[in-house]
Amino acid sequence: MDRLSVESAEDWWEVEALFDLSFAPGREALSSYRLREGVAPVAALCLVARDAYGAVGGAIRFWPVRVGDAGTPALLLGPVAVHPTRQGEGLGALLIREGLARARALGWRRVILVGDAPYYGRFGFTRAEGIAFPPPTNPDRVLYLALEPGAFAGVSGAVRRWDQA
Repeated sequence: MDRLSVESAEDWWEVEALFDLSFAPGREALSSYRLREGVAPVAALCLVARDAYGAVGGAIRFWPVRVGDAGTPALLLGPVAVHPTRQGEGLGALLIREGLARARALGWRRVILVGDAPYYGRFGFTRAEGIAFPPPTNPDRVLYLALEPGAFAGVSGAVRRWDQA
């Protein structure tokens, strides 16, 4: 049974090593990292899964972003990763569901990500029509989830860094 905990400063190097292993070198060149640079993640939503021996099996982070000219607040889900030896056990789904539940409990209303619609669709994510990520991002991979009904009504435009109000 895995134990989920909020990521601490002591977890950082293990979590970063997992992300490097899962996404290969150069992951920081992705456009989503431009939205994260110099912005702190939402600490209460950054989770680490450890097994009974204390080994990191998975991790997830969420970052605050703004959408459109109005600067509508949203969460950027990602990265989320599961160690290759633990894939197929449902650990990624556990991290995503728990992260979304905690986000909802904290009062966040919107979540966006760049990912595979077939995978994230099972959590309720759909293609984010009218929401643009920094290039080069395939618009078909920009997905969103309203954590409360109607949260994305009238929300459109470019996704930008949290500190760009």
